[in-house]
Amino acid sequence: MVEYKWVALSNTTIGTLMAAIDATIVLISLPAIFRGISIDPLASGSFQYLLWILFGYSLVTSTLLVSFGRISDMFGRVRLFNLGFAIFTVGSLMCALTPSSGDLGATELILFRVVQGVGGAFLLANSAAILTDAFPARERGKALGINMTAAIAGSIVGLVLGGILALFDWRYIFLVSVPVGAFGTIWSYMKLKETGTPRRDQALDIWGNVTFALGLVLVLVGVTYALIPYGTSSMGWSDPWVVASMVAGIALLVAFPFVERKVPEPMFRLELFENRMFSASNIAGLLASVGRGGVQIMLIILLQGIWLPLHGISYQSTPFWAGIYMIPMIVGFTIMGPVSGYLSDKYGARVFATAAMLLTAGTFLALSFLPYDFSYPTFAAIIFVMGLAGGMFAAPNIASIMNAVPPEHRGAASGMRATLQNTGQTVSLAIFFTVIITGLSGSLPNALSAAMTNAGVPQLAGALSSSVSPTSALFAAFLGANPVASILAAPQLASVVAQIPKSTLAYLEGPKFFPTAIAPSFISALDLSFYIGAVLSVAAAVASLLRGDQYIHGETRKPGGGPENAQPKDG
Repeated sequence: MVEYKWVALSNTTIGTLMAAIDATIVLISLPAIFRGISIDPLASGSFQYLLWILFGYSLVTSTLLVSFGRISDMFGRVRLFNLGFAIFTVGSLMCALTPSSGDLGATELILFRVVQGVGGAFLLANSAAILTDAFPARERGKALGINMTAAIAGSIVGLVLGGILALFDWRYIFLVSVPVGAFGTIWSYMKLKETGTPRRDQALDIWGNVTFALGLVLVLVGVTYALIPYGTSSMGWSDPWVVASMVAGIALLVAFPFVERKVPEPMFRLELFENRMFSASNIAGLLASVGRGGVQIMLIILLQGIWLPLHGISYQSTPFWAGIYMIPMIVGFTIMGPVSGYLSDKYGARVFATAAMLLTAGTFLALSFLPYDFSYPTFAAIIFVMGLAGGMFAAPNIASIMNAVPPEHRGAASGMRATLQNTGQTVSLAIFFTVIITGLSGSLPNALSAAMTNAGVPQLAGALSSSVSPTSALFAAFLGANPVASILAAPQLASVVAQIPKSTLAYLEGPKFFPTAIAPSFISALDLSFYIGAVLSVAAAVASLLRGDQYIHGETRKPGGGPENAQPKDG
């Protein structure tokens, strides 16, 4: 008979894989989704739909993870994990059946993604805790390594799968999760069992939940809308509503620790941060998420919007090929994830996690040396090493977090870890987008004017540079849309366009003109974001180094029979 720990690992891995695939399958398939629900990506109001379809899922999961982790400690981790499977499956089916099109269709899809996010939060908040309950301390790194490999590998699989399914019908992007979710739901209800002890005598921390959730929502909403142009500015950081949202959200998050120290049963166990292993590992995880969370989408934009069109790939096919060309990253992570988890069980997390973050910093710097028309083998080698580094960091870091806490707080600890990671990824996207849009604001108008002049149509230079904002250029590249064709179709330019040779018009509206025009400005701004990612990765390495030697809560001896190396309060 199969041991229960392997049943728990296989089931939680399916749930983690499904949730991770869904997070990125939408990312790569947005061009097909926008075409499917008849949204013009270059229309003035469509940008906010893009952001909410992209960020809504992660915003919901980030907000709910800590609360769900705490509730799971009270009512049972397996019970709420099972519920998450069911909710996620229903949400996926709702997305696939989105009945409307246009603005209403986009709004419906965003709401259905929120339902998915609720289910995903239950899954992500409990999978690590269930595994920690099921596996002995000396095998947790290996188990969590396999699970985390599924999480990160799933995010890359989503890129490839989304590219394939987008070629047929955008609804398949969501429908593919339904049979997997239905199987996982049935299997989890049949096979998973509570091995921890629910603590139903505890009171629910209402004030803490409200303060944290509302504060985090306001901050993430502010960050999201800051990416939308406001007035004459290319971004919305000066929008009074964005400023008010950020200030109110930060104020609530600052008040949150004080609230938690007053309530009898806090949802966020601040005393856990007195453990150096727990606090340093979480800080390292947060910094790693902020540093790396936005790189995936930036590389996809580079591939879909610039490199692939320059190499003759049609805009309709770029999502598929972008996913294919990102495969080396998944290979690297898949190789290293389980291996580093196994080795960290024996030797601790510090060496592996610290080396991984330094290696990640090196890959960021390597990416910054690439030209926009790079050699693919060089690009593939760099992202392969980046995948190796990600696998080397993830499993040891999460194992050290979960090993550092007592059994009755594993649900809360898992939720806290996942919240910091998801929030870091969302903040990372905002940082990367802000850096790139700001960089484009200074150089893009002149670059577009120069491109039109070089193409032999200086009379259109002003029309192009004034019509294509940095935000429009970035997301046109991301969505595989060529704004030049729509600009040339404007009625006020009809007389000018009529005098341009057909061969020149074909070049302007073809796949290479716009990517070539925006590429120098984009790659310059992208390099700055890579430098920021490298700095944050080095900071994560420093935090990782400070975690101390291997520590497992409740044990008094080091691996190999050495003396106790630390007490819980100093890791």
